[in-house]
Amino acid sequence: MYTREQIEAAIKAKGYAWFEDASNKGFDVNIIGIRNSSTGKKVTNVFDDWMTISYKENGVWKSHVWACTTDPGTKAVKEFKNPNGVARLVPGQYRGVWKVDLHQGKYEALCQRLGNVKVYRDKNKDMTFNETEVQEGMFGINIHRSNPTTESQFVENWSEGCQVFKRVKDFNEFMAICKKASAIHGNKFSYTLLESADIK
Repeated sequence: MYTREQIEAAIKAKGYAWFEDASNKGFDVNIIGIRNSSTGKKVTNVFDDWMTISYKENGVWKSHVWACTTDPGTKAVKEFKNPNGVARLVPGQYRGVWKVDLHQGKYEALCQRLGNVKVYRDKNKDMTFNETEVQEGMFGINIHRSNPTTESQFVENWSEGCQVFKRVKDFNEFMAICKKASAIHGNKFSYTLLESADIK
């Protein structure tokens, strides 16, 4: 499991912003996804990545790590709706792009509403992620949950580019933190996607 210190060091090594809670108000959140580098470009269809959040509360660092996927699953790769192919978020730091809003009009999640992201597009359905074609824009790359009632074992089309929590209880814990952050700092969130190979 990754520590907050490891994640902070990786973020700073990339030259990305790390939010230190300069205002001393708490909940100045660092939301970091970690893509499993060991699987290469293979479509695994399982939740083998990590979603992390680090922040200070009453001057003390808090950190959480949860199972997620940062990659689309088998069904999404084979049955994508976008003519350019299925989306897969390009690693990087995206500042102020997300807000708490309704995912597909159904429930609150972090939704891409405030800025662009970069995605790889893959349409050959060969179960290997291509990283040659990159698009930038508003693609609805949200941070949400999978099955609301049972723990999902396979990604399938829970992700068609979104960053998706495996367990609803983990997602609910994450959203409770984000709502506290929103109340203090405003409804605007940054997200950084790292590769696990970036973390020492």
